[in-house]
Amino acid sequence: LAVGMGVGQVLLVLLAACVVTPAKDLLLNICMDAKHHKTKPGPEGMLYGQCSPWKDNACCTANTSSEAHKDQSNLYNFNWNHCGLMPPKCKRHFIQDTCLYECSPNLGPWIDQADSSWRRERVLHVPLCKEDCEEWWEDCKDYLTCKENWHKGWNWATGTNRCPWGSMCRPFSQVFPRPKDLCEKIWSSSYKYSTERRGSGRCIQMWFDPAQGNPNVVVAKYYAWKKRSSAPWTENVTPETDKAACALPWPVLVLLPLALVVVSEGAWGCGS
Repeated sequence: LAVGMGVGQVLLVLLAACVVTPAKDLLLNICMDAKHHKTKPGPEGMLYGQCSPWKDNACCTANTSSEAHKDQSNLYNFNWNHCGLMPPKCKRHFIQDTCLYECSPNLGPWIDQADSSWRRERVLHVPLCKEDCEEWWEDCKDYLTCKENWHKGWNWATGTNRCPWGSMCRPFSQVFPRPKDLCEKIWSSSYKYSTERRGSGRCIQMWFDPAQGNPNVVVAKYYAWKKRSSAPWTENVTPETDKAACALPWPVLVLLPLALVVVSEGAWGCGS
């Protein structure tokens, strides 16, 4: 009985340790496996311009943040001015979009496998806040473009993107009739137009004041919880009570009920 109680107590100690130190959530505070991303997020005090809100914890380097602001960036040899000069009020949204993609460590719940030669992972259906999407569309609606999907289909004969033969430059408002069209189509469904607003904790913000902290940390936690809770064994868990799954070996988990029986029987035996 003493041996049994000893084993039972060891198993209970392991369970207690699990409760105190939950396993790390693999969807949070991570960088995707892509062309310019760091392997792990961390401080980058010299981030340039519009990328600076991420300087306390970033997946991008200072050089990447600087390149993100150029008309002809070395990041992907992509030229914003393929249908004439892009106005600054429009370009700032594309710069911010690039900063979010390259720098944010809060996109884990939406990371998906990619079939590109230049990246193994991408983001898919990131819920972009209503205001971010609508302001982007409003500031770019009069700029011209010749394509709906900017991820593919360009003429790369000169080493940079040019409009495909036979395509016409048209106003954004014709190519993308609604803000939803712009956000969801321009980067192959990387974003999803959200009806949630900034500060709701339910949508990702491209724009935020770093002095108030990064609001996307809470958003990532919420969607990571939603992703985990979609599993049948966690249906009744709430974000407040949910803990990351404990990484105990399966034999320990199988023997835990037996341990409880052994320990309880031992306790009764001692009292009789």
